[in-house]
Amino acid sequence: MPELPEVETVMRGLLPSMEGALIQRAEVNRPDLRWPFPERMAERLTGARVTALRRRSKYILADLDRGETLLIHLGMSGRMTVSGDPLGQFVHNHPAAQKHDHVVFHMENGARITFNDPRRFGAMDLLETATAEKHKLLAVLGPEPLGNDFHESHLIAAFNGRKTQVKSALLDQGIIAGLGNIYVCETLFRAGISPRREAGRIAAPRVAAMVPIIRQVLRDAIDAGGSSLKDFRQANGELGYFQHSFDVYGREGAPCRREGCGGTVSRITQSGRSSFYCAKCQR
Repeated sequence: MPELPEVETVMRGLLPSMEGALIQRAEVNRPDLRWPFPERMAERLTGARVTALRRRSKYILADLDRGETLLIHLGMSGRMTVSGDPLGQFVHNHPAAQKHDHVVFHMENGARITFNDPRRFGAMDLLETATAEKHKLLAVLGPEPLGNDFHESHLIAAFNGRKTQVKSALLDQGIIAGLGNIYVCETLFRAGISPRREAGRIAAPRVAAMVPIIRQVLRDAIDAGGSSLKDFRQANGELGYFQHSFDVYGREGAPCRREGCGGTVSRITQSGRSSFYCAKCQR
């Protein structure tokens, strides 16, 4: 499932075509994805102008001039791709419609934005913009790891007395919004902390040190266009490239990349998910 860097990459790719632009026609080709679409979704989106495009955790939010916000979740295999040329610099033909093109936005500026989702685990909903943060999917989220509300004191307090393993604590969306399995594994490697460690038993200075590491891992991934392991594509259809920079994720049995370590990457299962780490240098 796309994590924060992938969703941020897609959102940034959509910005030139969507933000400030009018949805000339919205096309909805099925009644549901992960759950039913809101009533009259195509009608409510057609003719609306996108006043702002933003990201919250793993969700893309498009604020509309009608007082509603479109919430988009990519799910396991969802893609949002742009065709056409809203800036008027080139001539691009729109590709032929595909089987799993479930929602299509025909923009007044000539762009076409297509939501394609073969496995249909993605979702869309329409929320009242004024109360969007109270929506059941957004109200439970912790601070954004790249925002000012995420800081050393917050993480130390969140870990204090917590008996769960640190891997699970970092995946808790109520503690940090947007982190997933890949970037937690990479963060713990850079921090030199085993995913088996109990969160509440990690010394406060080591917990505090994870904050800038988390931010840097995410920035590195965003700069690389995210990670493409199976289905993820950027808004222009290109792959992300951060998977070529993984230190531990997916590298079971490979040599540890920490200089002078000499260990190898191991894989264990925690809460049904694979964790990759070096048992020699991650304590």
